[in-house]
Amino acid sequence: MAQRTDERPSPVVVGVDGSACSQAALRWGLAQAELTGSTVEAVAAWQYPEVYAYTLGWSPSVPEGTEFAKIAERALRETVAAVRDQLDHPAEVTIRVDEGHPVRVLMDAARTAQLLVLGSRGHGTFTGILLGSVSRHCVQHAPCPVVVIPPPRPA
Repeated sequence: MAQRTDERPSPVVVGVDGSACSQAALRWGLAQAELTGSTVEAVAAWQYPEVYAYTLGWSPSVPEGTEFAKIAERALRETVAAVRDQLDHPAEVTIRVDEGHPVRVLMDAARTAQLLVLGSRGHGTFTGILLGSVSRHCVQHAPCPVVVIPPPRPA
């Protein structure tokens, strides 16, 4: 667990993909940060979409990476604002949007974290899996403690 030189506790890093599970993880991370007097670093990852048409001799038009990054950042900011608006005294939040596989981006962010908080399932393809592949990898390999928040219960 990394400690900052200004004696402020290391941040609580929360993986956010906009899913209900990641929103619940962000709420939990904000509450934990408030209890420990730390901040939250909300982290999102983006990747270029897979393109299969190259084998047919067609070269699709793919937007520049800056467009994907802007979309991911806007979605992250909106999610953070929506969750923070539900709380009376939310902790300070910084955002981080990086290109790459979510596992790599989260592992990098977790190097300076006191805690990594994730939802048990995100926007992956296999919605029936109890613990998503990203969460599973982070639990097994993160350089800090990991908390996995289950899906919110239906009202």
